[in-house]
Amino acid sequence: MTISYDKHYKTENLFGHPYPELIKFFDQLTRRGRVLDLGCGQGRDAIALARIGFTVTGIDHSTVGVDQMNRIAVEENLSLTGLVGNIYEFNDLEPFDFILLDSMFHFTKSDRAREVGLVQNIISKARSGCLIVFCIQDTGNKVKILIEAINSIERQKTLVDQKFCYVYKNGRHTSETNYRMIVVEKSNV
Repeated sequence: MTISYDKHYKTENLFGHPYPELIKFFDQLTRRGRVLDLGCGQGRDAIALARIGFTVTGIDHSTVGVDQMNRIAVEENLSLTGLVGNIYEFNDLEPFDFILLDSMFHFTKSDRAREVGLVQNIISKARSGCLIVFCIQDTGNKVKILIEAINSIERQKTLVDQKFCYVYKNGRHTSETNYRMIVVEKSNV
């Protein structure tokens, strides 16, 4: 079966560099640890986080994207492992200190229930003290739906809710997109 992103990921570094705000957030943390990057694609976030000292596991359904990420990890001797898999079926969250979901949610009518369920499942199953980092386009009702999904789960605390504008340049083309980064800590209370 051909995954739709496999075709797109033939263009390496398709989505450009990671959001500076995201990398700054992780870089300023006093502790390093294990990051699970769900929907890692070609690894733009996973690679950057491994370069600043995190141990990263990335999961994506695109063999092409994961292969590109793993190639860079080997070339640079990074503590990064990419796995091809279905993020909706991955439940081994206990080992991770951080879980990252960057641009994963669209909350379209056909995907909303499944995506809300994934948010709730991740927060529910993450270990106590785990930081769950969401980056989402700040358009339409996406952020509202995400916040409602987060708040529907007890034993979590929102630590960061930051707005930023991501500027993507590709040759003569420039685009700007508003984003939100929301960081939730799983608590045991």
